Amino acid sequence: MIKIHSKLATKFTYTHSMSTLYEKNTNTNAKFPIYVSGNHAREILTCNRDNFKLPEGAVLLSEKEREYAEYKDRFNSHLYFESAKATRFGSPLLWSPCLPSTHTILSQNFGAFPVGTVCVADSQVSGKGRSGNVWESPYGCLMFSFTLQVDNGRMLPFLQYVVSIAVIDAINHLSLIKGLPNLPLKIKWPNDIYANNVKLGGVLCTSTYREKKFDVVAGIGLNVENRKPTTCLNALLEQLGCSVSPYKKEELLRTFFDKFEDLFGVFITEGFKPLECSYYEKWLHSGQEVILEERENDSTMKISLVIKGLSPTGYLLATDDQMEAYELHPDGNSFDFLKGLVRTKLQS
Repeated sequence: MIKIHSKLATKFTYTHSMSTLYEKNTNTNAKFPIYVSGNHAREILTCNRDNFKLPEGAVLLSEKEREYAEYKDRFNSHLYFESAKATRFGSPLLWSPCLPSTHTILSQNFGAFPVGTVCVADSQVSGKGRSGNVWESPYGCLMFSFTLQVDNGRMLPFLQYVVSIAVIDAINHLSLIKGLPNLPLKIKWPNDIYANNVKLGGVLCTSTYREKKFDVVAGIGLNVENRKPTTCLNALLEQLGCSVSPYKKEELLRTFFDKFEDLFGVFITEGFKPLECSYYEKWLHSGQEVILEERENDSTMKISLVIKGLSPTGYLLATDDQMEAYELHPDGNSFDFLKGLVRTKLQS
């Protein structure tokens, strides 16, 4: 049985001492202003403030209160909503120039916002990564989290793979319509986006069980304009000699939801099987050899395995030289999840 739980890496102090959540031009100097736009924005802004758990210094404001002169180089909500096709995900939109964590905002307020809500920040001070790691979140990175629900807990391990497919499909689609070359994007199991062996982004999905459904928050960080700490999409374009319009975060986010909504529809009705080929085309690991180290008493035994794909439960499937099948799990301690793997022998 798979145990599903939500890991919260950072503790915040919450406050409900704000005089109002929707007060024209009085809270624009808040430490963490969060501007709300799109579907259900008015309902959110006029809702009882006790329904929300926000980090100290955060306040919900109408998009109309946002001073675009001040934030002219920041995420543009109007551009994001232009030509948006997705109806299930991506609205309402919560945007802030800076937040502790978009993931935590939605995790702590899942029932207060409609399913499909997206939270975007231009920078984060405590971005969430896998196993409690902090995701570096500099300006120029597209950082967002959104909410969804699934009924079947067995589908949860595959959800991060669906999100990863949608990220790469969105980038490739924008490359096509902009006349840009396809970038050499790959998925590093279980949740990283790579190009030329350098990490460009990552995916994190957490879930809690409530009222016979799994409430899921999916978080994505993607280097679009920031050249540090590794590289970014627009830097890769420059390396290829491209001089046309670079990727814009608003277009990437909008296209991501267009792609994800279609993929999620297939996933919910038919499972992950119809999406496997697309996933394997994008990942790094088919035929990869992995050396596993197993300790017995004071000795260490090394076992050579070859990765074949994903197991029926969503982990890595590998075989040894006797063609016996094994399921590989990350041990949760190593940053490189292809080291320190824990194996489980599968019954033939």
